[in-house]
Amino acid sequence: MFFFDPMYLVFALPALALAMIAQWRVKAAINKYSRIRTGRGETGASVARAILDSNGLSNVRVERTGGFLSDHYDPLSHTLRLSQQVYDTPSVAAVGVAAHETGHALQQADGYWPMQIRSAMVPVVNFGSFLGPVIFMLGWWLSITPLAWAGIYLFSGVALFALITLPVEFDASHRAKELLVDRGYVRGEEAVGVARVLDAAALTYVAALAQALSTLLYYVFLLTGGRRRS
Repeated sequence: MFFFDPMYLVFALPALALAMIAQWRVKAAINKYSRIRTGRGETGASVARAILDSNGLSNVRVERTGGFLSDHYDPLSHTLRLSQQVYDTPSVAAVGVAAHETGHALQQADGYWPMQIRSAMVPVVNFGSFLGPVIFMLGWWLSITPLAWAGIYLFSGVALFALITLPVEFDASHRAKELLVDRGYVRGEEAVGVARVLDAAALTYVAALAQALSTLLYYVFLLTGGRRRS
């Protein structure tokens, strides 16, 4: 079975290594800057609320949610959900993460087109990420080439989604850095800390794209004769 094909490691290992480095950098940055308080003593929740209100987004709710690094913005319900470590903590990491997620709410309000495309792709990606590999395996093992290509096309939506995610996340981080500095929520070394936290988080999205592309390329490699069924 091609699951155990050693050639798969040639495609997968570089992306896996990048993902591990990205996760290490995120955890290291969060751990370091979660222990450093901001000079103003604002929590992630208070910063998010202030930014939203000052941009006319009082309709966006800010809620506490469970989990570690589970912070996200829900564009359907217009809700900003912050983990307890971010919601309640007046740290450099907390305000950086909160401002980043608030950036997504600002993107939606501004009609930022990459975010609109990403949101529209979510149902397709959820479908393709599961069904694409299944269809590909069936087509490859049964020698039904059109079916295998159909699986590849479905899964390619995952890679496209990861690609579209990059400008969305980079823009949200850019907005966060500017807002926090311009409005005096962070200063000097605090701003440096925010940048390190958000830049580390951005690398995880690059790693996600690398992983999706490596899997896609491996499927194409198999289908175009790189490995024959045994």
